[in-house]
Amino acid sequence: MCARLRVFIAIAVCAIGLGRGILLAGAAPAAEPLRLDAVVAEALKQNPEIEAARHRWKAAQERAPQAAALDDPEAKIEFWNTPENLDITRTGNTIFGLSQRFPYPGKLGLKERVAVQEAEMALSLLRAKEREVAAAVKTVFFELFFAHKAIEVHHQQIDILKDFFAVANARFRAGKGAQVDVLKASVELSKLFNELPVLEQQRESAKAKLNVLLNRAPQSSLAEPLEPAGPRARRALEDLQQMAIQNRPELRTLDIEIARSQTAIALAQKQYYPDFNIMVSRFQNFGARDGFGGMVTMSLPFSFWTKPKYDAGVREAAANEDAAKATYEALKNQVLFEVKDLLVKTDATEQLITLYKTTIIPQAQQTLESARANYQTGKVEFLTLLDAERALRGH
Repeated sequence: MCARLRVFIAIAVCAIGLGRGILLAGAAPAAEPLRLDAVVAEALKQNPEIEAARHRWKAAQERAPQAAALDDPEAKIEFWNTPENLDITRTGNTIFGLSQRFPYPGKLGLKERVAVQEAEMALSLLRAKEREVAAAVKTVFFELFFAHKAIEVHHQQIDILKDFFAVANARFRAGKGAQVDVLKASVELSKLFNELPVLEQQRESAKAKLNVLLNRAPQSSLAEPLEPAGPRARRALEDLQQMAIQNRPELRTLDIEIARSQTAIALAQKQYYPDFNIMVSRFQNFGARDGFGGMVTMSLPFSFWTKPKYDAGVREAAANEDAAKATYEALKNQVLFEVKDLLVKTDATEQLITLYKTTIIPQAQQTLESARANYQTGKVEFLTLLDAERALRGH
């Protein structure tokens, strides 16, 4: 045996030993598998973005009591005809007053309704954030599952090439095969070991992303993900689109925004009506009889120099309503398209999976077994065996 061949065989043997070492080192007591539903539930409870949206909703709920409350009352004291020595006890007329501003009936109720609707919008945004995080968790979960499966399949391919290497080496030692077959098997085996760190990096990146979504340290350990359940029963396109329109939080937010804009229009129109200020006073007169008094003042929002700003307020509220309606229609059309697009992609993917399971992979496995048997009997060359293995690996 030439020196060059001995070197390649030594490298291949070391690679085989290294592969076994990796498998043994990775072996650990089986942990509870990572379940998709449990991971999503944990993310909904622990994700900081959801927590921030939840606090914004709670803050929005506190605006309604503020909007429905009256302005602070005002107390006053006036001194009239105060002596030159500033002795307020000898002031000719002392007035104690208490006043309260009352908006025109209906204004406070409309303000409260606007605040309530804004809180409902914050709740819809919270639900939208929950769905966004849940979708991200599911995506990363499947990335992690795919990475684990890719590594598992990769090790299976390594085992296949180890077997090829052993067969080629045995045929060469028996004088029935060429040394180039051993060299080719060694090179292919080395290539597979070189690809393994990339697959492991993809797995670790998926783990880190999932940990971040769960509000954990990126380097926290995670069990191997459990294979998700198969596809659910299919629904008609129209049913799915109707469900999406009814349950999409962003559409619900815009629906509430339209209602809030309509309330804002009513509130803007109420600004044409006056507000009132009622004051009760107590008069204390030095050297004369004391008494009580009262006063009512009224704002004049319909004056020609202030009315234009209220006209602009009504136009602004109406424009906001039109913008919300247009945005709703645009998003609704986008949702209908997304449902249709995802349904088509799902159907195509399911058909492809069925084709791989029932036809492509079984045929590739049969081709590989046939090539291996024929190579052992000398009917085909080693390259045919490698082509069959590459075809199976590609699928």
